[in-house]
Order: sequence, then C-alpha cells, then structure tokens
Amino acid sequence: MKAPIEGVDYVFHTPGLLDQALTHPSILSPGEGRAFERLEFLGDRVLGLIVAEWLFEVFPHDAEGDLAKRFANLVRKETLVEVALTLALDRSLRMRREKSFSQEKRLETLLADACEAFIGALYLDGGLEAARPFIHKNWEPYLHITQTPPRDPKSILQEWIQGKGKPHPAYKVLSTQGPAHAPLFVVEVFVEGYDPIQGEGSSKQLAEKAAAENLLQKLKRV
Repeated sequence: MKAPIEGVDYVFHTPGLLDQALTHPSILSPGEGRAFERLEFLGDRVLGLIVAEWLFEVFPHDAEGDLAKRFANLVRKETLVEVALTLALDRSLRMRREKSFSQEKRLETLLADACEAFIGALYLDGGLEAARPFIHKNWEPYLHITQTPPRDPKSILQEWIQGKGKPHPAYKVLSTQGPAHAPLFVVEVFVEGYDPIQGEGSSKQLAEKAAAENLLQKLKRV
C-alpha cells in the first residue's frame, strides 16, 4: 500500500501500520488509540537514532556540545511540525476536527505526534532502511541550521523577578478542558505589582510557559 502522503513513495507491506499511524486517538473510543501512541513513542526514538548517526557522520569535527545543539534543532517539535506541513500530513491524518481556538492550538502537537507515528510505522514495516531515507530527505533542509534551544520563559521571568527583588511568580491552574487524550490547561501567573496573566497549553507545564511568555510580553510594553 503506497503511503497517501505527498512526497512519500514508500509502499507499505503491512497497510494496517499506516492506518494506525494516520488515525489519531481523538476519533476513537477511549483506550483504542494505543496503537497510534505506541507508534509515536517508537518513532521518536527512531528519529533520534537516525539523526544522531547522521550528524556523527556529516560533522566529524564537531564537538559533542555542537552536535547536541544540531540534534536539538532537528528533533524539536517545531521542526516536526514543519516537516508534517510540507508533507501535507494534516490532510492525511484522520482526527476530530473542530473550528475552535483550542483545536488550532493543539493542531501543532497533533501534527508532530503524527509525524513521529509515521516514522514508527515506517520502521516497523521496513526497518532502518525505510526510515533512514525518509528522514534524510525531509530533514535535509534543516541539517546545517544550528539553533540554540530557546530559553524557557519561566526561567526568564524568574530572573527578571529576582532582579526586581520581588517574590517568586505564583502559578495556578484555573481549568482543564477537553478529552483525556487532548486536554487544554488554563493557567494563571501572578507577580506582585502586576495583574494576573493567563496562558493555555496541552499540559500544565506548557500552560505555565505560555502564561509566563504572555506576562513577559506585557512587561515589555510597560
């Protein structure tokens, strides 16, 4: 079965693997999405191995720290999303589609997860010989780009607060919405002397980062 994804010529010997990789748990009953999640878990590790091996070969003179920076850029969520969009994976992925702000915010995470699930399916169906050329082809545009992972906005906010001699920021979960497989957390951050600011994310940690980033943006305008 040829993969119904733009730019992918691989023919699956076990079509069921491809179906599992392109079926997000959001359209399944609770507990039925384990196949997708397991493929995502495997694909994440396969991507990491192939990228590490690739960098080791292409940059023989790079120190470990430089290789680590390149690696972080290639396997990060943002790169996965860009690859997924290039492949128009959003059109092939079977998922619950909603016209809402929260769904749009979750779409990037869904695409990154699906990209990893597809890699996992490729590996199970054809081994590293199938996964490696797919990754080399689609990650090639990012290979020579070295980006230091962005600093955590919570750390930046903490340093700013310490510099002002104020108490540590306080984070509070205001609500948790959505199904268990795709939750949306709303978190509020409070800093003495400023109005509380909210942030949203698919986990408590991401929501806290979003709240911190929103407060930092407000502080820049003060």
